[in-house]
Amino acid sequence: MGKVNELTSEDFYEIIHRIYEIMKKEEKYLTDLDAAIGDADHGINMHRGFSLAVERLKDVDPKNSDIGTILQTTGFALLETVGGAAGPLYGMWFTQMGMETSGKTSLNKEEIVKMFEVGLKTVQETGGGTVPGEKTMVDALYPAVEEMKKALEDPNCDLVCMFEKATKAAEEGMKATIPMIAKKGRASYLGERSRGHQDPGATSTYYIIRTFYEYVKEKAEKS
Repeated sequence: MGKVNELTSEDFYEIIHRIYEIMKKEEKYLTDLDAAIGDADHGINMHRGFSLAVERLKDVDPKNSDIGTILQTTGFALLETVGGAAGPLYGMWFTQMGMETSGKTSLNKEEIVKMFEVGLKTVQETGGGTVPGEKTMVDALYPAVEEMKKALEDPNCDLVCMFEKATKAAEEGMKATIPMIAKKGRASYLGERSRGHQDPGATSTYYIIRTFYEYVKEKAEKS
């Protein structure tokens, strides 16, 4: 298996399409999770948002486009279609990652980590200063980004290794939301009753990180 040390515009284009596929596949599961502690629409909204994103990306030629355009196109589509609190969070996450990568047609490990760091900071700020432990998407995203930052210190850890560690951290963070009491969003109104339910936002965030991992792993296997 070869090493993967960069991702191109074409890679990002394909990754967004794969995120759309997982949101389509897991729509019911995410909505069921949200039915327990939210508005019962998270899966529907994520599917709809990424559906519009791939529709808009038909007008973008990945061979002649920068990564920023692909991510911002996705972010704007999410801002337009994803309802509730999730719309601004996911929309701004991808939009800011797009602004960070504007004009770039390939990203190395350091640039990808920076992109995700900027994305996380935006999500936290958009959510009104969200931190881990509040039963939100940050519970999956924060530990994933921490693992990415650690991977920068290991020159032998390529993108496959980095995203594998980030995916494991996101999965653990997602599962850790089950016993938590929600502090943000609609779920926070439930107080104690929000315990015992996995957070839908942390779950969809885990799917996004895992999609990056599965893609780079496949890319390495082909090389």
